[in-house]
Amino acid sequence: MYGHILVPLDGSELATNLVTQAVEFAGTLGARVTFFTMREDYSSSSEGALVRTMSPDVYAEVAAGEANAIIAKAMAAARALKLACEGVVRTGTHAHELILQVAAERGCDLIYMASHGRRGLKALLPGSQTQKVLAHTTLPVLVATVETNVASSASEAAIAIIKDEHRTIAAVIHGLRLLAARLRGGDALELDLLEQMLHYIRSYPEALHHPKEEQYLFARLAQRTGETAGLIATLVAQHREGDALLAELEVQAASLREGGAAGAPGNDTRARLADTIDRFVDAQWQHLSTEEKLILPAAQRHLTDADWLAIEAAFRANGELRRGGPQDEAYKRLFTRLMNLAAERRAA
Repeated sequence: MYGHILVPLDGSELATNLVTQAVEFAGTLGARVTFFTMREDYSSSSEGALVRTMSPDVYAEVAAGEANAIIAKAMAAARALKLACEGVVRTGTHAHELILQVAAERGCDLIYMASHGRRGLKALLPGSQTQKVLAHTTLPVLVATVETNVASSASEAAIAIIKDEHRTIAAVIHGLRLLAARLRGGDALELDLLEQMLHYIRSYPEALHHPKEEQYLFARLAQRTGETAGLIATLVAQHREGDALLAELEVQAASLREGGAAGAPGNDTRARLADTIDRFVDAQWQHLSTEEKLILPAAQRHLTDADWLAIEAAFRANGELRRGGPQDEAYKRLFTRLMNLAAERRAA
């Protein structure tokens, strides 16, 4: 059967479903997964040339784009299923050519991609990247029924948003895990990166995601069934415990910042920080796993369409925060910046 699957991705919201299907399919085969995405060649545009001259820092951030963030979330989904995976980002203008190039380089034996079109045969109109891949590859191509080819139920739409947020959290805590490993390995403390990761977790998962879970998903589920009461109580307690561990990390980071003039932290300080990071990451992984393996399936069994519509609306909009609005865009930019920084560290 297939042993190495290439999954091309774009930045669309519904690509979350493609990743879900792809990793579940790979899991049934025991296959490894390579995720691929393309970033546009910003340097070749007249705007890019001007920005590069006038503001190199801005140019570097725009040129990096969202590609690393797209790959990071996909890899988080694969790691959750303990799949071997990697991510590839290429710059170019012809996606289908790069897809075939990466498939050949990595030795993939299947391409798993979405049609990104209307229902039926119109999904493969000439000119689409899927059609071009089909026309030029000798590899099998599995075209997934995502995007507008299959109408999503209210529950599927809500769960897609929740899983996308989970993958964002998982990508950041994976970065924290790598920082802890590098601390133990004797590498220099990357305090700026650590502080930015902690700030993201404080301002997004802690301030928005977890409260929405409690107020909408957990509350609706508690109204419909008593079978998850103990589980919900445990998850709420884990929210509080995670907040306390995050506060402990923030205090340690602030102490290191204040003591920076005294030189590099000693081995004991580095070990304590690495231990706290690992405790926090372990707790977060357990929490995310419990929600996806137990809470979401229970919710699918017990919640009504009206419940799911309310949950979807809550996760798309929280008070004055509108998905796609200025504050939400700020969170997206911060996450993207973190993933780009992490990619730079790995490449260094």
